[in-house]
Amino acid sequence: MADLLQKLLLETLPRSWLFLFLFPLFLVSVHYWFTRKFSVKRQRLPPSPSALPIIGHLHLISSLPHVSLRGLARKHGPDVMLLRLGAVQNLVVSSSRAAEAVLRTHDHVFASRPHSVVSDTIMYGSSDIGFAPYGEYWRQARKLVTTHMLSVKKMQSFREEVSMAMAKINQAAAADAAVDMSELLHTFANDMACRIVSGKFFLKDDQSKFFGELIKDTSRLLGGFNLEE
Repeated sequence: MADLLQKLLLETLPRSWLFLFLFPLFLVSVHYWFTRKFSVKRQRLPPSPSALPIIGHLHLISSLPHVSLRGLARKHGPDVMLLRLGAVQNLVVSSSRAAEAVLRTHDHVFASRPHSVVSDTIMYGSSDIGFAPYGEYWRQARKLVTTHMLSVKKMQSFREEVSMAMAKINQAAAADAAVDMSELLHTFANDMACRIVSGKFFLKDDQSKFFGELIKDTSRLLGGFNLEE
């Protein structure tokens, strides 16, 4: 009798643990679905495809995001649509009319970037002009950049970098060789950033490679997956 009871317990125990795990998960999923459904109705959000709990619309984005977004826009929103990537809501703008409304008519509403722990860490509390929230600090920073770093006189001083980039293309064309435009433009952008920020032209130094790797690592961290967010 004792052996039979022990056998029954061993057979039913795994099922009991599985039920204890799946039932709360089911309740959370149902609660999440109802909460999202009624909140969307109250907020009058743009059209959006059906989302899954927790991951949202991540399953709809393939390895070619622009192709996936084009297909979703044709089906759900020719002007704007709302996608939820994890817990982050994203407004996808797919027409020139909507882009003008976002970038010009209501630009102050969309001027700020979402808060990010990574940008706070790397950009010294998101004080960089590209990550600072919209406000007085951001307006003053933009004024300094446009006045002192992007003026006509400053742009004319970058002719050396432009000439070097064009010379590489001419040399490759004369030799009937292929040109890696991605690498060329990446190097050109790094050189421009170096000249704007420090006044130096790092292509002439060994620091060019280090600076390029630093930018790649920073971009990877800013655009990568962060568990805390």
